[in-house]
Amino acid sequence: MFAPARQKTDSLPVWARNLVWLAPLALTALVGCATRNDLYVLLPGKDGKTGALTVESEGKKQTLDTPYAAARVKNVGSVDGVKSSEAEVKQDFGPALEAQPKRPVSFFLYFLADTDEFAPESKALVNQIFAEIARRPAPEIAIIGHTDRVGAQAYNDTLSLRRAERCRDELLKLRIPKVRISVAGRGEREPEVPTADEVAEPRNRRVEISVR
Repeated sequence: MFAPARQKTDSLPVWARNLVWLAPLALTALVGCATRNDLYVLLPGKDGKTGALTVESEGKKQTLDTPYAAARVKNVGSVDGVKSSEAEVKQDFGPALEAQPKRPVSFFLYFLADTDEFAPESKALVNQIFAEIARRPAPEIAIIGHTDRVGAQAYNDTLSLRRAERCRDELLKLRIPKVRISVAGRGEREPEVPTADEVAEPRNRRVEISVR
């Protein structure tokens, strides 16, 4: 099972930002200083979903909630909806988009009960994670282990750290520098699926690997 990081949409009052990234992405271009001419474009996320961006100037508002919706602020107190397109964004903002750092992504690896052995559906994900890491020139990797609520808390703390360390060891085999990797264990404290004590829940027996 593979799951990307959850993403949240935002409603953002705006002024002087040259580039604003949401998830989905909101892009702002500042064109002039003496006469304000700010252009705001809402871009869809990698998953195709689009959030919302509110552009506000002295009480005037324009909400952008569809892909490539745009608004321009020419003067204080003036917000006008304008048309934009994917082609125009690439033409006007291509170099700026390419220069932005890649957004963080998270992977979930799941484990067999009471072990640091990968569940079958997770065994193939290590190579996917490596491919994501390889696309980044200076990756930072955080590995956090978790357990379900079966067993004593102290035991689960140790088990969750073992799981995180197992994932680190797999990445080290792929020649990821150890200095780029941090590991931690949270035990049963942060379940993906809340349960009563001593309930075996496969989705809580996991490691989250965040790459940025």
